[in-house]
Amino acid sequence: MTVFTAAMDRIYSNPSMAVAALWMSATTSEERTIRVIRRAPDRITEFGAGRLVSDTMMVDVRVYDLPDPRPGDLIVIGADSFTIQGEPLRDRERLIWALDLRPS
Repeated sequence: MTVFTAAMDRIYSNPSMAVAALWMSATTSEERTIRVIRRAPDRITEFGAGRLVSDTMMVDVRVYDLPDPRPGDLIVIGADSFTIQGEPLRDRERLIWALDLRPS
């Protein structure tokens, strides 16, 4: 185990940083418990001369925990369920998925 891997494990196991979630595949009956870091950035969309601000829900998941997320898969965080929308994106080091979610 590298120092970087140990640091990532500590971040994702820290209850102040990450929360437990359940991932369910949209195409198979597979499901798995994962840990996610929630982010909720505002998104600005240009529409003609106007700008619309909308809130979003995104999560970061380790590739180690979830090797192949797909659009349409379901992520349940507590009592809230979300569907992955758009293509999941990995970071430069290919260790973390950034998933854009919408309420189900």
